[in-house]
Amino acid sequence: MKARPAKGGGRWVSVPPERLQRWIDGFADRHGPFEATGDTHVVRLAAADGAIAECHAPFPPMPSGSPRVTGLVTHARADRLVGVVLVRLGGYAAGVFDGVRLVASKVDSRYVQGRTAAGGWSQQRFARRRSNQADQTYQAAADTALRVLSPHLEAMTAVVFGGDRKAVDSIRSDRRLAPLFAMEAEPFLPVPDPKLAVLRETPQLFRAVRIHVTDPE
Repeated sequence: MKARPAKGGGRWVSVPPERLQRWIDGFADRHGPFEATGDTHVVRLAAADGAIAECHAPFPPMPSGSPRVTGLVTHARADRLVGVVLVRLGGYAAGVFDGVRLVASKVDSRYVQGRTAAGGWSQQRFARRRSNQADQTYQAAADTALRVLSPHLEAMTAVVFGGDRKAVDSIRSDRRLAPLFAMEAEPFLPVPDPKLAVLRETPQLFRAVRIHVTDPE
């Protein structure tokens, strides 16, 4: 649960669903009793000493009607079928998770030449070759995403994308992927090269409850 500074003040903390209740109890121990308010997307904890924790539910909306904290914890811990598509310039991965269990996947890499400082016609030929290699990678990534995720589409709650934003945007225009992008959910996963080990660890990111904490003045 590493904290990172938040734009505009405070800090962001990502808490695994299994540890969320413990984190909330710890927030009360540190800052005193709190009032819970919010909606189906965010639960806001306002503590007696002025501390505030805004808990962003994964895969909103949460069911309405249940107590705020209990509803958030129950919603966060629910198992879901989630698709994951990771794309970077030199590789890609697609997977389907049932909770934290990877039930279908395909991972591959493609060679794309690095940049060069050469100039003239040689540079132009190199740029065209590199562009073609990148296009082939993105085409293969789109094909793989369709092949892995499509059989599970009707049962999936959402699709999470990650890798490099520019690379993901390169496959966004593929009309075949419209049903997948229609189910796109946060967070975007800024992961390194999409190896199988990287894919297997993504539930730690997309299942986490993101909490914006503001300490008392």
